[in-house]
Amino acid sequence: MGAEKNNGKILIIGAGGVATVAAHKCAQLPHIFKDIMVASKTISKCKNIKNDIKKRYGRNIKIAQIDADNVPDLIKLIEDFKPFVVLHLALPYQNLYIMKACVETGVHYIDTANYESPDNPHFEYAQQLAFHDSFKKRGIMALLGSGFDPGVTNVFAAYAQKHLFDEIHYLDILDCNAGNHGQPFATNFNPEINIREVTQVVRHWEEGKWIETPPIMDEKSIHFKFNYPEVGERESYLLYHEELESLVKYIKGLKRARFWMTFSDNYLTHLRVLHNIGMTRIDEIEYEGAKIVPVKFLKKLLPEPSSLGKNYKGKTVIGNIMTGIKDGKAITRYIYNVCDHEKAFIETGTQAVAYTTGVPAMIGAMMIFTDTWKGEGVFNIEQFDPDPFMEALKIYGLPWHIVEHDPLPDKF
Repeated sequence: MGAEKNNGKILIIGAGGVATVAAHKCAQLPHIFKDIMVASKTISKCKNIKNDIKKRYGRNIKIAQIDADNVPDLIKLIEDFKPFVVLHLALPYQNLYIMKACVETGVHYIDTANYESPDNPHFEYAQQLAFHDSFKKRGIMALLGSGFDPGVTNVFAAYAQKHLFDEIHYLDILDCNAGNHGQPFATNFNPEINIREVTQVVRHWEEGKWIETPPIMDEKSIHFKFNYPEVGERESYLLYHEELESLVKYIKGLKRARFWMTFSDNYLTHLRVLHNIGMTRIDEIEYEGAKIVPVKFLKKLLPEPSSLGKNYKGKTVIGNIMTGIKDGKAITRYIYNVCDHEKAFIETGTQAVAYTTGVPAMIGAMMIFTDTWKGEGVFNIEQFDPDPFMEALKIYGLPWHIVEHDPLPDKF
């Protein structure tokens, strides 16, 4: 049994900054996305997206209230709306629930981040890849990690493998947010997910195995200054990021793969204090007769990420530095994108971190809607032809550049 015929309907689950961007970009392409529904537990956020899209583009989209933890309710919503694709832009805790609903209803699935257990901050694709046979049997596909990192960074690597190198040996992904939102401390996406990500033990791939190093807030963490295009030098910290797991599998010949992210001293100081006093804990504690999870309580106190766009200034710079062999010679190439916070806000009412994730989410959906990428089962994004995705990035707001560069050092 295959997927239903393409009827132009997309169901976006989630109503935060990334979902807002994706809904706007889908609304800009009525010939592809003919009918849009945004569904979230917080219906007021859905209404805000609906009203803004109506104001900007004159399009009416549908909205619905849904608890994405509830598989029977998800199934009912999908059966009622009958989307061709479900674009999951809510919490990564909910990946498995939504994938189950897609298998049950025979609908394609896309997300931007791998599954994470609420009780264990461990990032891996295994539980999602376990759905492969179920999706294949239904004749549908799941496209994992169609954001920027993971997502565009994977496509950059696949494009380099196809066009720039005979073999890539060293891959470094560098993610810089050189913007300023004016808040004493805030996270650019869901605070709970962000804090869990950056407090974990770091891993990178080297000579066929994973090497562990201290978390970014540890005084022994690995970091260095990198001179980013258009924004200059920023301190960049070694961090584990999920796309490394699939890239070391599909980019042949890799000897080392690392991920780096910039953090300000102010951010790290706040994070260390919060961590030291227990506010980043993910286990339950008892407080005045009730049980609370400290990091969830902290989330309530911090600014809503989607509210940051109004005052955000500066740019993000994200890309891959790759060293390998071409025609017998060692070469290094840097593929990167620069995104402006203020321009992102003018277009979609969000900041650049949400924009750089929401645009590729829409493009991933477009690849399926236009029959450009086809498959049955569960796939990482670099398994497909990178060329049409790379072309779409230039058209829909995330132009990229390729330059020569010096190799990054082995040690810091």
